Amino acid sequence: MAEQSAQSSVAGPGRRRRELMTFFVLAFGIWPVVAIGVVGGYGFLVWMFQILYGPPGPPGH
Repeated sequence: MAEQSAQSSVAGPGRRRRELMTFFVLAFGIWPVVAIGVVGGYGFLVWMFQILYGPPGPPGH
């Protein structure tokens, strides 16, 4: 039993490479796309709100 837990705590030779590839895909691929989508979605909501209710500020004369 102790031998099995010792083997599971040691990473295999391909595991580090796989984890690095996963990190790079997330860090430089998926998360930037998600961030741009969130900011773009928020901008779209503000734009639609201003189309319906007018720009912020005091009412016009």
